[in-house]
Amino acid sequence: MTLSVEPLASDSLGVRSLATYIDAGELGVLIDPATALAPERYGLPPHPLEEEARRRLWRGIKERAEEAEVLIVTHYHYDHIDPEELNIYAEKTVLIKHPGRMINASQRRRAAFILPRLRELALELLYADGKRFEFGDLEIRFSRPVPHGPDARRGYVLEVSIRGDEVFLHTSDVQGPLLEEQLDFILDERPSLLFVDGPTTYIDHPGLDVELEWARRNLLRLLEEVEPRRVILDHHLTRDLGYRGRLPQVYERGEELGIRVESAAEYLGLEPRLLEARRRELYGGHPEAA
Repeated sequence: MTLSVEPLASDSLGVRSLATYIDAGELGVLIDPATALAPERYGLPPHPLEEEARRRLWRGIKERAEEAEVLIVTHYHYDHIDPEELNIYAEKTVLIKHPGRMINASQRRRAAFILPRLRELALELLYADGKRFEFGDLEIRFSRPVPHGPDARRGYVLEVSIRGDEVFLHTSDVQGPLLEEQLDFILDERPSLLFVDGPTTYIDHPGLDVELEWARRNLLRLLEEVEPRRVILDHHLTRDLGYRGRLPQVYERGEELGIRVESAAEYLGLEPRLLEARRRELYGGHPEAA
């Protein structure tokens, strides 16, 4: 069963998101159908261009949600599930992160608000942590919950592998990957197409140099051991205008191995639109200051 993978929204497309649609012939799967905008960046609210991008990309997500039979939610952050737009889950099979196990207080509160409505809407709602599901010839595998980043302060997420004639893997928010437990699922699944969110280089924090080194090491290991045909590297990383210069060895090694390492926009044949990263410029500031 051939998989057709379509990033629907991402940071390189102008919004915070990892929404992805997988067309598996007789089955459509939609992962993390939501978008968000940073409420403040450089002391500025979202620019009108960001608002317009969000409206446009959300329309595309809703269209794909109508076509999909299975909707997946990897965790309860609002750029992965929108509590104001739960009607898209109506009459769908929903595979979702468990609301009470390996979850931080913030996401537990969000889940408590969201899940009663989802149970009313969904055809079927199943907790997915560490499980496998079969839909005809298609198999969907989930990792055990792994930390959202270098530790569990921001909670836990599920990585997702979709297996047809090839394997597509969506890491959700691992911010690297940074940790062995995040890396292990990818190594085991050996995807031919990998959609991975990168480190949060746009936030200057004490552990940044260490996290960059961990991400660099693990991404190089994935390229060399898994040898995917393509890697989409986006989300947190592309909130940084200089994102390619943060991990130059990864892009260089990918080129040496004949593996395309690119943003979601580039995967779609588009120029990246790093609107959040350019917010100061969009409001009339200087691009180098962003």
